[in-house]
Amino acid sequence: MIMSFCSLSSYLALSTTQLPVFRFMNDHQLLRYSRQIMLPQCEIEGQQKLLDARILIVGAGGLGSPASMYLAASGIGTITIFDDDTVDLSNLQRQIAHHTADIGVDKVISTCQRLKQLNPDVNVIPVKQRLLGDNLFCEVEKADVVLDCSDNFATRFAVNSACVKTQTPLVSGAAIRFEGQISVFTPGKNSSPCYNCLYSSDGEEQLNCATNGVIAPITGIIGSIQALEAIKLIIAIGETLTGRLLLIDGLTLDINTMKFKKNPHCPTCGN
Repeated sequence: MIMSFCSLSSYLALSTTQLPVFRFMNDHQLLRYSRQIMLPQCEIEGQQKLLDARILIVGAGGLGSPASMYLAASGIGTITIFDDDTVDLSNLQRQIAHHTADIGVDKVISTCQRLKQLNPDVNVIPVKQRLLGDNLFCEVEKADVVLDCSDNFATRFAVNSACVKTQTPLVSGAAIRFEGQISVFTPGKNSSPCYNCLYSSDGEEQLNCATNGVIAPITGIIGSIQALEAIKLIIAIGETLTGRLLLIDGLTLDINTMKFKKNPHCPTCGN
């Protein structure tokens, strides 16, 4: 059954417990997010949490593009994006936030333009620089959820460390060749491990797309799942990938989940 906007508004107004939240959204927002508001796991209260949320995205490439676009479309109130790179022709095969006309433009600016076109109500904060040191700590501390969409180990460990110190939820994804993986880390909750529990900082540098290649849709799949996990964390619904590593093989479409526990001797989060 297709519900008209008027009947949707009447339906949503039935719950008096939701009226204080209801008045913060205008008719335009109610219509834009109506398909999410209809979900019993979301409703108006959940949508308002999304509108009030602040998400930090590290990297505006293959993962950051789909993740940021779905988060903007879903109504995340503030999205801060850090990346120090410019758009290159070789990026366009998978980094869908950037178009041919954006070649040479800063990736954060290109992404910001695309997100504002998608949803003008979203507050997008583009920062062209690598997120490091005290600035990293401050930005992570301000965020409700952090998405690691970077492509190197050094950044991943730095972001993880800041999230552990500030106890900020982290959604970490990676994609290469035909393979993708994603996990969620919630420091201080549910005996959550951290990224360093899963990967040793003494290990070899992670392979990257520039030297090993990547099929375009796998970045879209992982980035979209990152956005989904972030939404679940903000609304506090479902079961996140905390303590689990989701592995996707694009060639066979085998999807496996590996469970792992907090390492008591972890140099980042251990006792």
